[in-house]
Amino acid sequence: MNEEGTAWSGKEGARAFAAVDAATDWLLGYPFVLRTLADRISPGQVLVDYGCGPGKVADHAARVLGARVVGVDTSPQMLELARASATAVADFHLVENGRVTGLPADCADAVMCNHVLASLPTEAALLGVFTEIRRLLRPGAPLVLLTTDPACSGTEYASLRIGEPGAAYAPGDEVTVRLRRTDGSWQEMPNHAWPVDLHPRLLERAGFRHAVQHRPTVDEAHGVAAPDLVRGRPWSAERARPPLVITTAAAA
Repeated sequence: MNEEGTAWSGKEGARAFAAVDAATDWLLGYPFVLRTLADRISPGQVLVDYGCGPGKVADHAARVLGARVVGVDTSPQMLELARASATAVADFHLVENGRVTGLPADCADAVMCNHVLASLPTEAALLGVFTEIRRLLRPGAPLVLLTTDPACSGTEYASLRIGEPGAAYAPGDEVTVRLRRTDGSWQEMPNHAWPVDLHPRLLERAGFRHAVQHRPTVDEAHGVAAPDLVRGRPWSAERARPPLVITTAAAA
């Protein structure tokens, strides 16, 4: 997901995002998002990836779930990359002025939203994203939200570090996140710290109910994430302090 003024703006930013390693996410994040969706969506139903970026997760979801996946993003450059590589995704749409172009209300059987909130500068912006997602979902349909926990600041994970060691961040504070690239170097980007316990309250205001949160662990990743990935590293930091939280809620 790209917002104006973030590190992922424009063509250069889109290419940088596409080169992120994301090993921690593929261990403790995306596989658990897809497992949650697998229990709530059937093959052929519509799954919107809100903030699809270069489309890697959307493409994987289409192949694993058999759903009709639709990717949406605020960045034309991200969507250009996604169209070129995410061949299993059915369609792509641009988000303009907070609204997804070309998608009517109640069109989605599920929405996933991965690592979008940290790019948003205000609580009102978070609420706006949740409100637009609620517009897309049919009543009773699920939203599965993946976020990092800013309370885990300073810890060196396999592919990311949130903020600085010893720092504490208030809601909305600017925080620098370091992401490991596939070549082993690090990409820094400006983010915002939104505590995970804020999400259920905002979801309720946006028209969701029954919000539940889950923090996946390395032990749980056995049988969920790719076996070679689970066995390939010690995951010491991820074991000690898992940094990712999945929030699931239903459209009222």
